[in-house]
Amino acid sequence: MQSPANPEFLRRAIALATENVLSGKGGPFGAVIVREGRIVGEGVNTVTSTLDPTAHGEVNAIRAACKALGTFTLAGSELYTSCEPCPMCLAAAYWARLDAVYYGASAVDAARAGFDDAFLYDELRKNKAARAIPATQLLGDEAWASFAAWIASANKIPY
Repeated sequence: MQSPANPEFLRRAIALATENVLSGKGGPFGAVIVREGRIVGEGVNTVTSTLDPTAHGEVNAIRAACKALGTFTLAGSELYTSCEPCPMCLAAAYWARLDAVYYGASAVDAARAGFDDAFLYDELRKNKAARAIPATQLLGDEAWASFAAWIASANKIPY
């Protein structure tokens, strides 16, 4: 169930983003995960400091919240992020099953600062063969074996 938006949580995300820039540790992105009115995870952009292109503020906050709560699902939680999520971070929010996303700066604002996601959205709309990075399926039948094992497994944890 989505809670009413609380600007104080967004202010915390914005403060984290600003502190991250001023400390020289990473980009201008910060995020917090909130459950039942309290912050359960925080994250900032650490792409350059950790040499990890997936280490966006939202992803780091999701990872921290999941670890703190001992779960891989954040249903019942909200994401407050200093900037509108990029496609990867938005997908992570869906995979985490967050109830809501609240953001400060827009994707247009991010583009003005040199962080333009429009290319990614354009790529996702294209036919696979027309994308900048070619993706070719190989060994589809052999790869299905891992899905068959999943389907047959009595020990799986559905997600």
